[in-house]
Amino acid sequence: MAYHYETAAPDRYLLLKQFAKDNRREMTESETILWNALRKLNCAYRFRRQHPIGDYIADFICIKKNLVIEIDGEYHDTPEQQQDDLIRTESINNRGYSVLRFTNEDVRENLSEVLETIKKYLFNQ
Repeated sequence: MAYHYETAAPDRYLLLKQFAKDNRREMTESETILWNALRKLNCAYRFRRQHPIGDYIADFICIKKNLVIEIDGEYHDTPEQQQDDLIRTESINNRGYSVLRFTNEDVRENLSEVLETIKKYLFNQ
């Protein structure tokens, strides 16, 4: 029996689970900042970090609202990575999730705006 939170590709689950575990131990500065803020967010919604979805690992996910949050570093500015990000977002969307993307700079310099955008999504869907 599959549960709603079981979103990883079954044949790659163990590999993705290990990658996710490693990523949780080695979060970027921006991921750490946002994770600490999401944990303290005063709302009824909980987030997970580094959660496998299909063949990907989402930075953050709110399963109850089908919301994925991605934090993009500078390497996401390259044309190749932007194309990969489009494919990744499409794949995640096809699984029923919406994706919000923020840059490292957004999180470090405008955390309140990032959180406001997330809250708007959570409470207006």
